[in-house]
Amino acid sequence: MGNWVAREDYEWVYTEQPHADRRKEILAKYPEIKSLMGPDPRLKWIVCMMVAVQFLAFYLVKDLDWKWVLFWTYTFGSCINHSMTLAIHEISHNTAFGNSRALWNRYFAMFANLPVGLPYSASFKRYHLDHHRYLGGHGVDVDIPTEFEGWFFCTRLRKFVWIILQPLFYAVRPLCINPKPISRLELTNVTIQLTFNALLFWMWGAKPLVYMMAGSLLGMGLHPISGHFIAEHYMFMKGHETYSYYGSLNLLTFNVGYHNEHHDFPSIPGRRLPMVKKIAAEYYDDLPQYTSWVQVLYDFIMDDSLSPYSRVKRTLKGDIKQE
Repeated sequence: MGNWVAREDYEWVYTEQPHADRRKEILAKYPEIKSLMGPDPRLKWIVCMMVAVQFLAFYLVKDLDWKWVLFWTYTFGSCINHSMTLAIHEISHNTAFGNSRALWNRYFAMFANLPVGLPYSASFKRYHLDHHRYLGGHGVDVDIPTEFEGWFFCTRLRKFVWIILQPLFYAVRPLCINPKPISRLELTNVTIQLTFNALLFWMWGAKPLVYMMAGSLLGMGLHPISGHFIAEHYMFMKGHETYSYYGSLNLLTFNVGYHNEHHDFPSIPGRRLPMVKKIAAEYYDDLPQYTSWVQVLYDFIMDDSLSPYSRVKRTLKGDIKQE
């Protein structure tokens, strides 16, 4: 468990990210893919159902023994809450109400944020669009681990701890890499969320609050679904910076596993990404891909050539337009 990782720096490249060129090539060959763009009318109803399920769970856990609160927190609440974060990811691309109703999407994301407990949907939108525009961009893409993460989490045991602490690093990383002025929507998000948390505690006590908060932290830490954090962009094969996953957990995660397809066409809702792969199969079938996020987590920890430094990084040139 004390083996040291050989990497001492990121994988610096001097090329543009591959997704823009592939998108142009695919659209030139298959213009019908444009018809897949636009909002997903089912998304808002699925999100409302998930929020309702968690509200019911808050009520049901309030009278349980603590051991059962913790049991259901990990086995059920963590799955729903992680899935909800990926619903917020979908909504950040305006796939709930479309680009013409951008503000509706922002407030709907705050609604989806309620059972997660941590007010982040407004900030996520700002930083996530930077991640798409400037994938791997030094000082801009906060999906890239910090120098400290790459330097310190360099053994199997430390990588195991790093995966457990993923929610912490995702929260702190923007402040270290690319801090931005707080926006009015972010203040609104915080106000709504803290008010909801206080009301939940006032009505039903500490157990629903623990179920909610711990479910989010556990679901985004050492959890099968959290394998997507590693699977999406960590360089398991040299020369490849984005990877897709085609396993069954896509059913719980709005097809976020179709990650090459998502970065090629971020305006296409997750439900339609399998159609992109089907139409343009020759562009995706031969790319490196996964069928198990659990295997990804295991390989990342046990492979001494992999670490938080295993990311493609590039220095950006020209004007940088951020949210």
